[in-house]
Amino acid sequence: MSILRIELRRSAAVGAALLALTVGVATLYLARGRWSDGWLSLALTTKEYMILLWPIALAAGAWQGRREHRAKVGELFDTTPRSPLRRMLPVLVAMGATLGLAYVLVVVAGGVQLASTAGYFPPDVVAIVLVGAFSLVAATWLGLGIGRLLPALVTAPVLAVAGVLLVFFTAIMQPDWMAAVLSPAYGSGSFYPFQTIDAGVTAALAIWMVGLALTGVLLLVARNPRVWLAAALPVLLGFGAAAAIVPRDEATLVAPVDPVARELVCTDDAPKVCVTRIHANVLDTLTPLAREGLAVLAKLPNAPTQAHEERRAYLIEGAPARDLDVVTIFVRIDERGGLAHPDVVVPEMVFGLGIGYADTRCERNGAVERAAAYYLLGRQPVSAVEEIPEVFEEDPETTAEAVALWQGLRKLPEPEALSRVTAVRDAILACRDSTGLLSR
Repeated sequence: MSILRIELRRSAAVGAALLALTVGVATLYLARGRWSDGWLSLALTTKEYMILLWPIALAAGAWQGRREHRAKVGELFDTTPRSPLRRMLPVLVAMGATLGLAYVLVVVAGGVQLASTAGYFPPDVVAIVLVGAFSLVAATWLGLGIGRLLPALVTAPVLAVAGVLLVFFTAIMQPDWMAAVLSPAYGSGSFYPFQTIDAGVTAALAIWMVGLALTGVLLLVARNPRVWLAAALPVLLGFGAAAAIVPRDEATLVAPVDPVARELVCTDDAPKVCVTRIHANVLDTLTPLAREGLAVLAKLPNAPTQAHEERRAYLIEGAPARDLDVVTIFVRIDERGGLAHPDVVVPEMVFGLGIGYADTRCERNGAVERAAAYYLLGRQPVSAVEEIPEVFEEDPETTAEAVALWQGLRKLPEPEALSRVTAVRDAILACRDSTGLLSR
């Protein structure tokens, strides 16, 4: 322990860990909206920042690995009776433990904000974070070995650049199973809040990182070229073992779903409003808005009587069967974990006329649907960008046509206008063209 304390004071361990911690926490809090959904989103976002943290650990190890060469004491230490492994063990522990702890502390720093809003803690998060922390340990040990083998001044910066490129290109390489094995950042692109990483993918990455770590240790303690060549064996065995257990199914590799996080949590009274378990904290805020939207849709015959959060994993699942008794809602979470853009909840519910405006299994006339929806809402149509901030494109012609159709509806008796709006909804359900139904 005395030697370890000396290593912590004199090595690059503490400085590298502080750098990784600073970079990790800064990048997290510069984009709080990316992980405010819950613990799964936090774990995936932190894993994505491996593109910065992994090269830092690799370069820090390489910088530390050239210490004996820099001090010109390598030959002197080789004459001591202590084995190279025992002599290098303190620096291995000091560098690896501090960098691994830095990764855990980055997650903890994000968790401080989530503690008051995220009620569901998935067990997958523990495995993802622990393997992420060990990935930094492996990068550090590999850097130590390479730094001792190639003790040039440029080794550390070159490895930092190479680490960024390695993490990025291995994450996007094909086939997907190979990317899942090789990249410490694979699977971190978050497409929906209940997305997770399969346990088989996490285990495969852990095995691959064990191989890299052992290779780094062998390079660090090796004293002859034959051992240097033997250092490639752990990497090859690690890749082989990881490739043998990693899943091959695309649905398991690409944005899989945590089924518990996607379960519905509903109100006890009617009209029933439901959200996913991961968003249970916003149910009280969403309920009055959803019921207001249901009240607007109730002007139509056979209108939906329940509102559920949209929970389809669209990357791996097809469109679900339509349930005309349920209207779906897109729940968005703000940076503080609360309901984002509450003022667009009702318009979004009404835009699809109770079917769902994002249901694109049939061709749909946007101008006709917007005019019909705004008639139910009782106000003049505006552009999609103005109404829903998440819509990034605007079609002025569609908005102008919707306004003209809406004005025509306003001139009709209410029963006739509602009849035409109902005809539009029926056309959508039957996959028929709704053009002209409002202006006939």
